[in-house]
Amino acid sequence: MLILVTGATGKVGQAFLERLLGSDTYGHARVRALCHKRVVEESRRVEVVRGSIADREVCRSAMQGVTHVLHLATCKETPEDVMDVAVKGMFWLLEEARASQTLERFLLVGGDAAVGHCFYPHPLPVTEAQPHSAYPGCYALSKVLEEVMLEQYRIQYGLDVCCLRAPWIMEKDDFRFSLSFGDDVFGGPRWSELVSAADAARYAQDGTVPLMVDVHGQPIQRNFVHVCDLIDAVLIALEHPQASGETLNVCMDEPVDYGAVAAHLERTRGLAAVRIEAPFASTWLDNAKAKFLLGWRPQYDLARLIDEAYDYVRPAHDPRKVWYPG
Repeated sequence: MLILVTGATGKVGQAFLERLLGSDTYGHARVRALCHKRVVEESRRVEVVRGSIADREVCRSAMQGVTHVLHLATCKETPEDVMDVAVKGMFWLLEEARASQTLERFLLVGGDAAVGHCFYPHPLPVTEAQPHSAYPGCYALSKVLEEVMLEQYRIQYGLDVCCLRAPWIMEKDDFRFSLSFGDDVFGGPRWSELVSAADAARYAQDGTVPLMVDVHGQPIQRNFVHVCDLIDAVLIALEHPQASGETLNVCMDEPVDYGAVAAHLERTRGLAAVRIEAPFASTWLDNAKAKFLLGWRPQYDLARLIDEAYDYVRPAHDPRKVWYPG
């Protein structure tokens, strides 16, 4: 088993390598990491191919003898790069995949940005049958294009593919910093821009929690997945026969309710909350299909997601660093 991993230096890539290489179950598996600006450490079971994913010859070299592809490489709101990575790069990989004599499965980790995230109202649970509906920006568009390309290669060439559609992926103290009113906020919204500068400074100092509500004053529900649960799904989907040709939502059993977050942090840590109105809508990503077909079950619920993030003590050698905008 030789797995080509793109985006191996990212959050999901690093977690995947650690789990795979530390598991007796996958002791037979080797990894080839396609790396560009950052590289993973090589070892007896890990080799590195360096170069741009937008270069066909690089992709051709990386795909030699590969049995599985785990495609994680992506861009956020970087218009100058996103089409080279999400479209051109994935196209070259798929072209090599369809000609390969060794490839068994091409696994894409996609995102709920392809179905609008919380930018649009969703009156029903969002299943895999939801039409593509990118929200404004190049990142969400790239997620739609990736899924469409993958599906077309299955239709056109019979390629064995699978897409795991994940919402916002959390690890370590990510969730805590997603609630910060300071400049250290992780992701969006940027809460400090929704209140006065004086209030933002005070809230950041006190650890005040944003209770995001919609235009009707109701707490917004938004989807998340912990990286450990996502890696569980990846390892199953790499070889599970029922994953073939499928798109599968991989997320927590219930979305994060910002009202419930505020209540939990007030009860367990004495933190106050402030209501913040935002132009978003609640959405519930339905993971029933992944549970039914793969036998996968997420281990993280709201309390565990919050408590682990707030209890996490980041070591000095692992400072928080955001590698991409948006």
